[in-house]
Amino acid sequence: MQVRPHVTMILAAAALSAVCILAGCQNSGAKAPGPAGPPEVAVVEMKPERVAITTELPGRTSAYLIAEVRPQVSGIIQQRFFKEGSDVKAGEVLYQIDPATYQAAYDSARAALARAEANVTSIRFRAERYRELVEIRAVSRQEYDDATAALKQAEAEIAAGKAAVETARINLGYTRVTAPIAGRIGKSLVTVGALVTAGQGMPLATVQQIDPVYVDVTQSSAVLLQLQKAMASGALKRDSANRARVKLILEDGTPYPLEGTLQFQDVTVDQTTGSYILRIVFPNPKRVLLPGMFARAVLEEGVSEKALLVPQQGVSRDPKGNPLALIVDAENKVQQRVLTLVRTIGDRWLVSDGLAPGDRVIVEGMQRVRPGASVKAVPFAEAAGGPGKTAAPAAAKSN
Repeated sequence: MQVRPHVTMILAAAALSAVCILAGCQNSGAKAPGPAGPPEVAVVEMKPERVAITTELPGRTSAYLIAEVRPQVSGIIQQRFFKEGSDVKAGEVLYQIDPATYQAAYDSARAALARAEANVTSIRFRAERYRELVEIRAVSRQEYDDATAALKQAEAEIAAGKAAVETARINLGYTRVTAPIAGRIGKSLVTVGALVTAGQGMPLATVQQIDPVYVDVTQSSAVLLQLQKAMASGALKRDSANRARVKLILEDGTPYPLEGTLQFQDVTVDQTTGSYILRIVFPNPKRVLLPGMFARAVLEEGVSEKALLVPQQGVSRDPKGNPLALIVDAENKVQQRVLTLVRTIGDRWLVSDGLAPGDRVIVEGMQRVRPGASVKAVPFAEAAGGPGKTAAPAAAKSN
């Protein structure tokens, strides 16, 4: 028997109504959800800390001593005694210039001195005899004066001869070109057989002492004024010797194992850059630092005994760029503070104004709250330990 279409539609509507009535009965027994509690935020309590205030400054290394090896006499290079790039000692012979002409000049000067010394003997004896004879008027006063003058001339010739011998000896010694200082010698700019001249512009080689080594950095004069004010107010303190300790970071980012000391601070500020030069001395026993290398000096300027450090994730900016932080007050309500930030220390900001010891700064959940809202504050480290949450480290102390 065929069922008419309108009968089928009536039966479907009746079945749907029954299902709806049954569902309504079941839902009528469920309870309505209650009001939601205050949102949970993670906070970090501000506590004063002892923090070393450091500044990282770019700079370049330079040799402690630099000496260019130059010839003092002219001649042909006969020998080279050093290995390029090796360490040499002060006074070590580096080059030998042909000494033949200087040896001959030295021998000639010695011979002239010997001749003058031989002549003076007879002249001295004659002057002494004339001095006795002039007293008894056996010789004239003029003859005695001539003998005395001849003696002085002969003695002067001896003095000139000694000076000539010394000059010739010095020039002969200059044919052996020696290292003026101890250090590491670079490449030789001349070869054996080359002609060199006294006072030439090009050096034969360069010796550099690189243990210790200088690191020259620049610092803003504005920073210097801020540091002086902080030291005067007692906010920053130094050690008993009032000396700053300096660490070094190499070009590849690795720290240099030895500490340096600040040796020199320029007394003049560069008018074009508004900065002044600091010269730092680092020991370099293994010759790791070479002249001309780029490095970053971490200068310890002082110590702040009661510094307030806020995690960077707890600081936001308004449309004008002013730093802001949200804190939870004693009534568990959110307040907004405008901060004055000094610098970053690790992953935290050093705050000079806007926060006080004991303030609880919101570092997680800032997007869910507004100033004046009630919240549930939990410590930052504990808030990250719940199930399904990634553990977040507590705020680390600055070095």
